[in-house]
Amino acid sequence: MPAALVRRPSPRLAEGLVTHIERTPVDPDLAVQQWRQYVAALRQHGWTPVEVPPIDDCPDGVFVEDTMVVYGDLAVIARSGAGSRRPEAAAAEEAVREQGYRITHVTEPGTFDGGDILKVGSTVYVGLGGRTNAEGIRQLQTALSPLGADVRAVPVEKVLHLKSAVTALPDGTVIGYEPLVDDSTAFDAFRAVPEEAGAHVVLLGEERLLMAASAPKSAAMFAELGYTPVVVDISEFEKLEGCVTCLSVRLRR
Repeated sequence: MPAALVRRPSPRLAEGLVTHIERTPVDPDLAVQQWRQYVAALRQHGWTPVEVPPIDDCPDGVFVEDTMVVYGDLAVIARSGAGSRRPEAAAAEEAVREQGYRITHVTEPGTFDGGDILKVGSTVYVGLGGRTNAEGIRQLQTALSPLGADVRAVPVEKVLHLKSAVTALPDGTVIGYEPLVDDSTAFDAFRAVPEEAGAHVVLLGEERLLMAASAPKSAAMFAELGYTPVVVDISEFEKLEGCVTCLSVRLRR
């Protein structure tokens, strides 16, 4: 079974960083319930959750995807563009090492967050914006190109991370909510969705798409395309610019 790294929310979750939306109150207890339901959905659909040790002093630690990108047998450990989030990476690195991955790092002055990286086959789109800089992308190219990856920088200005704007369907079509996509022509194939949260899917296998309950119109569209939406409520994480991709690192090899 494939594995997925996850990390329990911090009691300080409500203090998490907010950059492109207005801050609204977060219910930490409800967030824990929603996180458990998210983890249960992964397990139910064939993924083995691997819990990274919690880091209660880091409010954003639950967004474990930002700590790395995995490609083939290599995990590239992030150096976050938000300095306060850099301590989150160490325990995540140890967890992915224990899963048998080789390890490398992006180092100063490079920065990247895993949420800025969208893998579509051998193409790796990397968002150049607030959290990921040009040097970080250069180091990612150095790390991933020998494994056959085609690393492409794309602009990110309207949202926090690239995957705040776009993800991809199993057939490789990139999906996004057009008002928040800086340049839809940067992708080889693009399809617009009717809701912001509809731009965020996690591929569970067998044409199943893990997605947020806040995008019912998008779920209906995906069903018409022949996919099976697996819907979870992540409202408390959405208040912190989080989405379904942010809450896990999927280990598919």
